[in-house]
Amino acid sequence: MRRAAAMLLFLTMVGCGPSGQPPTATPGATSVPAGLPSPQARVPTDPADLAATIVRVDGALTPALRRWVAGGTPSPPPADVALLALYQQRIFGTLAADRTLSRAVASRLPPGLAAPTEANVSADRALATLAGPPSAAPRLKTQAPLPAGALLRDYTRAQRRFGVAWQVLAAINMIESRFGRVVSSSSAGAQGPMQFVPATWKAYGMGGDVRDPRDAMMGAANYLRSSGAPASYRRAVYAYNPSRAYVDAVLGYAAQMRRDPLAFYDYYNWQVFAPTPSGDRQITGPGA
Repeated sequence: MRRAAAMLLFLTMVGCGPSGQPPTATPGATSVPAGLPSPQARVPTDPADLAATIVRVDGALTPALRRWVAGGTPSPPPADVALLALYQQRIFGTLAADRTLSRAVASRLPPGLAAPTEANVSADRALATLAGPPSAAPRLKTQAPLPAGALLRDYTRAQRRFGVAWQVLAAINMIESRFGRVVSSSSAGAQGPMQFVPATWKAYGMGGDVRDPRDAMMGAANYLRSSGAPASYRRAVYAYNPSRAYVDAVLGYAAQMRRDPLAFYDYYNWQVFAPTPSGDRQITGPGA
Protein backbone atom coordinates (compact mmCIF):
# COMPACT_ATOMS: atom_id res chain seq x y z
CA MET A 1 0.00 0.00 0.00
CA ARG A 2 1.66 3.17 -1.17
CA ARG A 3 1.29 6.59 0.37
CA ALA A 4 0.16 9.44 -1.89
CA ALA A 5 3.03 11.56 -3.18
CA ALA A 6 1.30 14.96 -3.38
CA MET A 7 2.58 17.12 -0.54
CA LEU A 8 2.19 20.85 -0.04
CA LEU A 9 5.24 21.06 2.18
CA PHE A 10 8.01 20.43 -0.31
CA LEU A 11 7.81 24.06 -1.27
CA THR A 12 7.84 25.27 2.33
CA MET A 13 10.95 23.48 3.49
CA VAL A 14 13.75 24.52 1.21
CA GLY A 15 13.47 28.21 0.31
CA CYS A 16 15.54 30.64 2.36
CA GLY A 17 16.49 33.36 0.01
CA PRO A 18 18.09 32.46 -3.32
CA SER A 19 20.65 35.03 -4.45
CA GLY A 20 21.20 36.03 -0.85
CA GLN A 21 18.01 38.06 -0.59
CA PRO A 22 16.40 38.24 2.85
CA PRO A 23 12.91 36.76 3.23
CA THR A 24 10.00 39.08 2.51
CA ALA A 25 8.37 38.60 5.91
CA THR A 26 9.42 37.36 9.30
CA PRO A 27 6.44 36.71 11.56
CA GLY A 28 7.27 36.61 15.22
CA ALA A 29 10.58 38.44 14.86
CA THR A 30 11.84 40.07 18.04
CA SER A 31 14.73 42.36 18.88
CA VAL A 32 18.04 40.75 17.97
CA PRO A 33 20.79 40.57 20.61
CA ALA A 34 24.07 42.21 19.65
CA GLY A 35 26.38 40.02 17.61
CA LEU A 36 23.66 37.74 16.23
CA PRO A 37 22.36 37.77 12.65
CA SER A 38 18.97 39.36 12.08
CA PRO A 39 16.34 37.21 10.35
CA GLN A 40 16.57 39.74 7.51
CA ALA A 41 20.37 39.71 7.32
CA ARG A 42 21.65 39.30 3.78
CA VAL A 43 23.54 36.17 2.85
CA PRO A 44 26.85 37.15 1.16
CA THR A 45 27.17 36.11 -2.46
CA ASP A 46 30.92 36.64 -2.77
CA PRO A 47 32.45 33.13 -2.39
CA ALA A 48 35.22 34.19 -0.01
CA ASP A 49 32.86 36.24 2.16
CA LEU A 50 30.29 33.47 2.24
CA ALA A 51 32.85 30.79 3.14
CA ALA A 52 34.12 32.97 5.99
CA THR A 53 30.52 33.55 7.12
CA ILE A 54 29.83 29.80 7.18
CA VAL A 55 32.90 29.27 9.37
CA ARG A 56 31.83 32.04 11.75
CA VAL A 57 28.24 30.83 11.98
CA ASP A 58 29.30 27.25 12.64
CA GLY A 59 31.83 28.42 15.21
CA ALA A 60 29.09 30.24 17.12
CA LEU A 61 26.21 27.81 16.54
CA THR A 62 27.95 24.61 17.68
CA PRO A 63 28.72 25.79 21.22
CA ALA A 64 25.29 27.45 21.44
CA LEU A 65 23.65 24.13 20.59
CA ARG A 66 25.80 22.32 23.14
CA ARG A 67 24.77 24.75 25.88
CA TRP A 68 21.12 24.37 24.96
CA VAL A 69 21.31 20.56 24.96
CA ALA A 70 23.25 20.51 28.23
CA GLY A 71 20.48 22.62 29.77
CA GLY A 72 17.78 20.16 28.70
CA THR A 73 16.65 21.97 25.51
CA PRO A 74 14.06 24.24 27.14
CA SER A 75 11.44 25.79 24.86
CA PRO A 76 11.52 28.17 23.20
CA PRO A 77 15.17 27.79 22.20
CA PRO A 78 17.53 30.59 23.23
CA ALA A 79 17.96 33.48 20.80
CA ASP A 80 21.50 32.59 19.81
CA VAL A 81 20.49 29.06 18.78
CA ALA A 82 17.34 30.17 16.93
CA LEU A 83 18.91 33.05 15.03
CA LEU A 84 22.14 31.30 14.10
CA ALA A 85 20.29 28.18 12.92
CA LEU A 86 17.92 30.30 10.84
CA TYR A 87 20.81 32.13 9.21
CA GLN A 88 22.56 28.83 8.50
CA GLN A 89 19.34 27.52 6.94
CA ARG A 90 19.20 30.54 4.65
CA ILE A 91 22.87 30.09 3.71
CA PHE A 92 22.21 26.51 2.66
CA GLY A 93 19.16 27.60 0.68
CA THR A 94 21.25 30.22 -1.14
CA LEU A 95 23.89 27.63 -2.02
CA ALA A 96 21.28 25.10 -3.12
CA ALA A 97 19.92 27.65 -5.59
CA ASP A 98 23.32 28.48 -7.13
CA ARG A 99 25.57 25.57 -8.07
CA THR A 100 28.38 27.84 -9.25
CA LEU A 101 28.45 29.71 -5.96
CA SER A 102 28.19 26.43 -4.07
CA ARG A 103 31.25 24.98 -5.80
CA ALA A 104 33.26 28.15 -5.26
CA VAL A 105 32.37 28.26 -1.56
CA ALA A 106 33.07 24.55 -1.01
CA SER A 107 36.62 24.95 -2.29
CA ARG A 108 37.24 27.62 0.35
CA LEU A 109 35.86 25.74 3.37
CA PRO A 110 37.99 23.66 5.75
CA PRO A 111 37.54 19.90 5.11
CA GLY A 112 35.65 19.28 8.33
CA LEU A 113 33.03 21.86 7.35
CA ALA A 114 32.95 21.37 3.58
CA ALA A 115 31.47 17.85 3.72
CA PRO A 116 28.49 18.58 6.02
CA THR A 117 27.80 21.84 4.19
CA GLU A 118 27.66 20.06 0.85
CA ALA A 119 25.50 17.27 2.31
CA ASN A 120 22.94 19.78 3.58
CA VAL A 121 23.01 21.77 0.36
CA SER A 122 22.50 18.59 -1.68
CA ALA A 123 19.51 17.60 0.46
CA ASP A 124 18.01 21.08 0.10
CA ARG A 125 18.58 20.96 -3.65
CA ALA A 126 16.88 17.58 -3.94
CA LEU A 127 13.77 18.90 -2.21
CA ALA A 128 13.78 22.03 -4.36
CA THR A 129 13.19 19.87 -7.44
CA LEU A 130 9.85 18.83 -5.94
CA ALA A 131 8.56 22.35 -5.30
CA GLY A 132 5.42 23.42 -7.08
CA PRO A 133 4.75 26.85 -8.56
CA PRO A 134 5.06 29.81 -6.16
CA SER A 135 1.92 31.21 -4.62
CA ALA A 136 1.24 34.92 -4.23
CA ALA A 137 -0.45 34.22 -0.89
CA PRO A 138 0.72 30.95 0.69
CA ARG A 139 -1.97 29.58 3.00
CA LEU A 140 -0.36 27.53 5.73
CA LYS A 141 -1.63 26.99 9.23
CA THR A 142 1.23 26.76 11.69
CA GLN A 143 1.85 26.27 15.38
CA ALA A 144 4.79 26.04 17.76
CA PRO A 145 6.39 22.58 17.65
CA LEU A 146 6.67 20.24 20.60
CA PRO A 147 9.93 20.64 22.56
CA ALA A 148 12.91 18.99 20.87
CA GLY A 149 13.35 16.55 23.76
CA ALA A 150 9.73 15.40 23.54
CA LEU A 151 10.05 14.75 19.81
CA LEU A 152 13.29 12.83 20.31
CA ARG A 153 11.55 10.62 22.87
CA ASP A 154 8.78 9.91 20.35
CA TYR A 155 11.34 8.95 17.69
CA THR A 156 13.27 6.66 20.01
CA ARG A 157 10.09 4.91 21.24
CA ALA A 158 9.19 4.15 17.64
CA GLN A 159 12.75 3.00 16.97
CA ARG A 160 12.64 0.58 19.89
CA ARG A 161 9.34 -0.92 18.75
CA PHE A 162 9.96 -1.20 15.00
CA GLY A 163 13.74 -1.04 14.58
CA VAL A 164 13.56 2.02 12.33
CA ALA A 165 16.36 4.53 12.96
CA TRP A 166 15.13 7.59 14.81
CA GLN A 167 17.17 9.80 12.47
CA VAL A 168 15.10 8.65 9.48
CA LEU A 169 11.87 9.38 11.35
CA ALA A 170 13.20 12.81 12.33
CA ALA A 171 14.21 13.60 8.75
CA ILE A 172 10.73 12.71 7.47
CA ASN A 173 9.11 14.76 10.24
CA MET A 174 11.37 17.66 9.33
CA ILE A 175 10.50 17.54 5.63
CA GLU A 176 6.78 16.82 6.00
CA SER A 177 5.82 19.40 8.61
CA ARG A 178 9.00 21.07 9.90
CA PHE A 179 8.72 19.07 13.13
CA GLY A 180 5.01 19.72 13.45
CA ARG A 181 5.06 23.46 12.79
CA VAL A 182 2.81 23.12 9.74
CA VAL A 183 -0.61 21.69 10.57
CA SER A 184 -2.31 22.22 7.20
CA SER A 185 -3.44 19.17 5.26
CA SER A 186 -1.97 18.61 1.81
CA SER A 187 -3.87 18.92 -1.46
CA ALA A 188 -4.11 15.11 -1.43
CA GLY A 189 -5.64 15.10 2.06
CA ALA A 190 -2.47 14.02 3.91
CA GLN A 191 -2.64 14.95 7.58
CA GLY A 192 -0.59 15.25 10.71
CA PRO A 193 3.10 15.78 11.44
CA MET A 194 4.09 12.80 9.25
CA GLN A 195 1.48 13.56 6.55
CA PHE A 196 -0.51 10.37 6.04
CA VAL A 197 -3.44 10.08 3.67
CA PRO A 198 -6.44 8.50 5.41
CA ALA A 199 -6.26 5.09 3.70
CA THR A 200 -2.60 4.58 4.57
CA TRP A 201 -3.14 5.75 8.13
CA LYS A 202 -6.03 3.32 8.52
CA ALA A 203 -3.73 0.49 7.42
CA TYR A 204 -0.65 1.42 9.47
CA GLY A 205 -1.72 3.88 12.17
CA MET A 206 -2.72 1.14 14.63
CA GLY A 207 -5.86 2.98 15.66
CA GLY A 208 -4.00 6.10 16.76
CA ASP A 209 -4.62 9.78 16.10
CA VAL A 210 -2.89 10.88 12.88
CA ARG A 211 -2.35 14.35 14.34
CA ASP A 212 -0.79 13.15 17.60
CA PRO A 213 3.02 13.22 17.27
CA ARG A 214 3.64 10.03 19.24
CA ASP A 215 1.00 8.11 17.29
CA ALA A 216 2.26 9.57 14.01
CA MET A 217 5.85 8.44 14.68
CA MET A 218 4.65 4.94 15.53
CA GLY A 219 2.55 4.81 12.38
CA ALA A 220 5.43 6.02 10.24
CA ALA A 221 7.84 3.52 11.76
CA ASN A 222 5.28 0.74 11.24
CA TYR A 223 4.88 1.73 7.58
CA LEU A 224 8.62 2.00 6.97
CA ARG A 225 9.26 -1.37 8.62
CA SER A 226 6.52 -2.95 6.51
CA SER A 227 8.12 -1.37 3.42
CA GLY A 228 11.63 -2.73 3.94
CA ALA A 229 13.35 -0.83 6.74
CA PRO A 230 15.83 -1.25 8.27
CA ALA A 231 17.21 -3.67 5.65
CA SER A 232 16.69 -1.10 2.90
CA TYR A 233 15.90 2.44 3.95
CA ARG A 234 16.02 3.57 0.35
CA ARG A 235 13.23 1.16 -0.61
CA ALA A 236 11.22 1.97 2.51
CA VAL A 237 11.43 5.75 2.11
CA TYR A 238 10.59 5.43 -1.58
CA ALA A 239 7.44 3.57 -0.55
CA TYR A 240 6.66 6.41 1.88
CA ASN A 241 6.91 8.85 -1.01
CA PRO A 242 7.81 7.56 -4.47
CA SER A 243 10.35 10.20 -5.46
CA ARG A 244 14.09 9.64 -5.73
CA ALA A 245 14.70 13.27 -4.80
CA TYR A 246 12.60 12.83 -1.67
CA VAL A 247 14.53 9.70 -0.74
CA ASP A 248 17.86 11.47 -1.29
CA ALA A 249 16.78 14.35 0.94
CA VAL A 250 15.48 12.15 3.77
CA LEU A 251 18.56 9.95 3.80
CA GLY A 252 20.87 12.95 3.44
CA TYR A 253 19.47 14.71 6.49
CA ALA A 254 19.34 11.42 8.43
CA ALA A 255 23.01 10.78 7.65
CA GLN A 256 23.94 14.17 9.08
CA MET A 257 22.06 13.36 12.30
CA ARG A 258 23.88 10.03 12.55
CA ARG A 259 27.19 11.76 11.97
CA ASP A 260 26.55 14.47 14.53
CA PRO A 261 23.65 14.25 17.01
CA LEU A 262 23.70 18.05 17.33
CA ALA A 263 22.37 18.22 13.77
CA PHE A 264 18.91 17.22 15.01
CA TYR A 265 18.81 20.18 17.39
CA ASP A 266 20.06 22.44 14.62
CA TYR A 267 17.40 21.25 12.16
CA TYR A 268 14.74 21.61 14.85
CA ASN A 269 15.32 25.37 14.70
CA TRP A 270 14.94 25.67 10.94
CA GLN A 271 11.83 27.60 9.97
CA VAL A 272 9.06 27.36 7.39
CA PHE A 273 9.47 29.25 4.12
CA ALA A 274 7.23 29.40 1.06
CA PRO A 275 8.24 30.68 -2.38
CA THR A 276 6.21 33.53 -3.83
CA PRO A 277 6.57 35.27 -7.20
CA SER A 278 8.52 38.09 -5.50
CA GLY A 279 10.80 35.81 -3.48
CA ASP A 280 10.70 33.57 -0.43
CA ARG A 281 8.29 34.39 2.35
CA GLN A 282 9.16 33.29 5.86
CA ILE A 283 6.09 31.78 7.52
CA THR A 284 7.46 31.04 10.98
CA GLY A 285 10.11 32.86 12.98
CA PRO A 286 12.71 32.15 15.66
CA GLY A 287 11.21 30.45 18.69
CA ALA A 288 8.19 29.23 16.70
